[in-house]
Amino acid sequence: MSAWPGKYVIGLTGNIATGKSVVRRMLEHLGAYGIDADALGHRAIAKGAPGYQPVLDMFGTWILGESGQIDRAKLARIVFLDPQALTQLEEVVHPLVGEAVDLLVRRSKQRVIVLEAIKLLESDLRSRCDSIWVTSAPQALQLSRLTKKRQLSEAVARQRITAQSSQQLKINAADVIIRNEGGFEDTWQQVLAAWQKIFPAAQLEILEEQQAPSGELVVQRAGPRQAGEIAAFITHNSGGRRAYQREDVMAAFGDKAYLLLKRDSKLLGLAGWQVENLVARVNDLYLEADLPHDEAFRVLTQEVERASKELQCEIALFFLPKKYARRAQILHSLGYQQRSPGSLNVRAWQEAAKESMPTDTVMYFKQLRRDRVLRPV
Repeated sequence: MSAWPGKYVIGLTGNIATGKSVVRRMLEHLGAYGIDADALGHRAIAKGAPGYQPVLDMFGTWILGESGQIDRAKLARIVFLDPQALTQLEEVVHPLVGEAVDLLVRRSKQRVIVLEAIKLLESDLRSRCDSIWVTSAPQALQLSRLTKKRQLSEAVARQRITAQSSQQLKINAADVIIRNEGGFEDTWQQVLAAWQKIFPAAQLEILEEQQAPSGELVVQRAGPRQAGEIAAFITHNSGGRRAYQREDVMAAFGDKAYLLLKRDSKLLGLAGWQVENLVARVNDLYLEADLPHDEAFRVLTQEVERASKELQCEIALFFLPKKYARRAQILHSLGYQQRSPGSLNVRAWQEAAKESMPTDTVMYFKQLRRDRVLRPV
């Protein structure tokens, strides 16, 4: 039994670039509440946060960037070369992450928690999990992901890989092994099979389509089974500029969820919605041309907010395509403010905005919570 009564906790780990985050998001699609412990570790050493000064005292002010924040790239160069330095850093960060995880789990409404942590097996969090899931991938694929997706040099990528314990050690500790070496569809089938083995349909409700009165607009959370419908809708409403196939949408499910706007089962609009590090972001938006946009914006935005608050998000970011700019008054009426990524006063928020903002969009911001996890003091 887990440390949290009424919760079932999946501890998810694996070496770098083996697809941990993709598997976490798949479990989120199935109804689990996801926690990225490594992102919480970054928050723990943000300027003014509890781990900031101890890390400075340990490694010196040379690790600071121009803004006074700890430059994580500089810090990484130290700890990946020096196992003792990494241990010292973890002695500061791990207890703070544990406190944040405890808070999030206790506040969550979901019964199943998926806790992603690269150092799960080496931390106290391991004993608080009901099941250990491990992702694995061939080293050649790890290298490819690190050099292509994270833009690391091959030398740095190899250094990151070899600095970690062997994949086999993690696999030996696993209750479930996800071999993330094929396409999204293959990984999804492995995750779904493992989920259904632990949670038969009679015991845990998997997301189903909502039913709505005739003529009423309703927003539904999409699942991978609707990938074909989503691909056709994006292709049509982008005028062919984004010619999506089902496989493209299946791959996108590794990064985001889709909220579908329907009337009488007909798809009229969709929003691509991502939640990472307690920041909700809408970075895809497509609406049928003859749809009442004001009503659609209001319904979609209110559902984004409801779902984001349920996931304990601190803020919501809405990246509005410029072609919909005249409808921005709806966002204003719901409390959103037009902002730039650099104007956000929390580092985690700034990073989320910068990495997510598509071209030809305007960013709108709304704070959803005042009590922030690992809030700077």
